[in-house]
Amino acid sequence: MQRRRTGLVAVVSALGMTATLAGCGGSGGSSDVTLKLVAADYGDSDANSSQKYWDQLVKDYESDHPGIKVEVSVYPWTDVDRKVKERVAAGDAPDMAQIGAYADYAAKGELYKVDDLLSIPVEANFLSQFTDAGQLDLTQYGMPFAASTRLLFYNKTLFAKAGLTPPETWSELAADARALKAEGVKFPYALPLGPEEAQAETMQWLLSGGDGYTDDVGTYTIDSAQNVRTLTWLKDELVGKGLVGPVAPAKLNRADAFTAFTRGEVGMLSGHPTLMQAAAKKGVKFGMVPMPGADSRTKATMGVADWMMAFKKNGHGKQIGDFLDFVYSDKNVLAFSHEYNLLPVTSSASDAMAADKDDEDLAPFLKVLPASVLYPVGKTSWAQVSADIKKQIAKAVGPGGSPSGTLGSLQIAATTADSAG
Repeated sequence: MQRRRTGLVAVVSALGMTATLAGCGGSGGSSDVTLKLVAADYGDSDANSSQKYWDQLVKDYESDHPGIKVEVSVYPWTDVDRKVKERVAAGDAPDMAQIGAYADYAAKGELYKVDDLLSIPVEANFLSQFTDAGQLDLTQYGMPFAASTRLLFYNKTLFAKAGLTPPETWSELAADARALKAEGVKFPYALPLGPEEAQAETMQWLLSGGDGYTDDVGTYTIDSAQNVRTLTWLKDELVGKGLVGPVAPAKLNRADAFTAFTRGEVGMLSGHPTLMQAAAKKGVKFGMVPMPGADSRTKATMGVADWMMAFKKNGHGKQIGDFLDFVYSDKNVLAFSHEYNLLPVTSSASDAMAADKDDEDLAPFLKVLPASVLYPVGKTSWAQVSADIKKQIAKAVGPGGSPSGTLGSLQIAATTADSAG
């Protein structure tokens, strides 16, 4: 399952998505312009820092565009959103930012519309669910940059020792967890509801129970009967029966759960593609299946997208559009996806990945991408709602916790935040 490192992959779609059609985003007549981009770091060391990816991409771009310079500042995920927010507040907005959310800036009128930037072929090439998620009031401001989905990872060695097969339902997952505990497995199912990414683990479970954070028209449904049932099952059948390991869910973060999996201490957990390489490096034999559902395999899985946006502050729309057309060429989209075990956000790059035998390890994640459900990032209230979930959700499944009470409180806060937005 070891990923290959290929650098810039020379895969070009039949559409020739190299942005020769510049449309409104063309660079005609521009000269001596410096574009500034703030981007997040997806690497885990200096050796694979995203700065190296951007440096190569910019070098390639500038060699064919002598009138345009691009300066990229890369920050860790713990800092990048704050850095952009501080710069915008100080009146020094970058031309582009590649971060976690766009809606607040769009609501304040600070961003270019996507159709004022990209050429028509590039704009039309985004996968539809990302185009929809990038919209505020039916206008697209956010451009998806990288994506991932979630699957249930299981330790094949531990499963074989316990004579188990991958679960398809909640009841089977609980039975497997009991068998793993009987074999002395430290974390039969790792349930990370710590502050790092509790909103993700929660959303995956809510989807597996048939609901989620919002309904089809974007109204918050956090305290729905299905969601209450889901957290009640988690509280009673996993946490309450000691099947989630020695660390309380409220204190277990995603990164720590992943690290425990790479040590062979976890039987099952919900994971994204980056866990594959980390586990393979440590010699852990693992399998991946769709997340079990209440009565059958989950029909929808959680998808996550990070976002590119362009600020109007410096008035460089034409140059930004031309540069982003280059960023979203298949060659560059696939290079980034391969480097960081992520999924492409464009149709042509997704087709290329699906057809490439070297990408078979990502195929299970790619397969569930079309039916994936994203965070409600088009809602300006989501940042606050997400923060509230991170702080409170673990209480619902802890000793003395009340799933209905916690979800009800979150629902009231979400509705209030949504109305204020």
